[in-house]
Amino acid sequence: MIPSTKDGYVDWAQDFFGKPAFLTVSGQLNGETYACALSDVYTFGPTFRAEHSNTSRHLAEFWMIEPELAFANLNDDMACATAYLQYVVRFILDNCKEDMEFFNTWIEKGIITRLSNVAEKDFVQLTYTDAVELLLKAKKNFEFPVTWGCDLQSEHERYITEEAFSGSPVIITDYPKDIKSFYMRENADGKTVAAMDVLVPRVGELIGGSQREERLELLENRMEQLGLKKESYWWYLDLRRYGSVPHAGFGLGFERLVQFATGMENIRDVIPFPRTPGSAEF
Repeated sequence: MIPSTKDGYVDWAQDFFGKPAFLTVSGQLNGETYACALSDVYTFGPTFRAEHSNTSRHLAEFWMIEPELAFANLNDDMACATAYLQYVVRFILDNCKEDMEFFNTWIEKGIITRLSNVAEKDFVQLTYTDAVELLLKAKKNFEFPVTWGCDLQSEHERYITEEAFSGSPVIITDYPKDIKSFYMRENADGKTVAAMDVLVPRVGELIGGSQREERLELLENRMEQLGLKKESYWWYLDLRRYGSVPHAGFGLGFERLVQFATGMENIRDVIPFPRTPGSAEF
């Protein structure tokens, strides 16, 4: 039985942790603490998302690889993401030839060429604003309308990387701050943040990252705008309050990487126990 107060609310004082606690959507905030002490670090662990995205590329529980780099800006972050993804793809192509032939025969015709493009081609970079203009000029009817400030959907991302740039990986930068998290570093224009997403054919967004906001006053102002309780983030703010360094990082969903590398249509087929909105059978 859940303990409650006289008013009928949950009595968090009697809860296991003595206060509200939730499953994490990322290990990033903790990773920033490690990075500020140890320079370059990464975490790899389970991540939970309670969003009603019942699609072929979303899970309620998945595993995420999250590097965090001290003394780094957005350019360093993009360089690390590019090098990491190309290394993984090259390793697969060089060391898993029999598996890739199987996937090429039975799962996705042309998968070896698609992966080779990612390993060999230069990653295209464009800003969110340029991406929106590109989509608005596209002679294509999208299910979700495109406007500046909208969150790009899978159909938009796949059009950009698969059609507009002929299978090249694409990095989109400088997203509107209103559709991004509070911890991302605000750009000089006051409207966008130093964020980036890496888009790849067939999947769309594979990596999402940013330079973190290291300026205490701007971080506190952003938290106030979003109604976040600063006392809950006291330790995170202390990383800035007592001296900080520019730092950046990104997250890569492991199951999306497996889906991308194998050609599987549905992400639920690349994780042993898929948990999705309305389904937690295992």
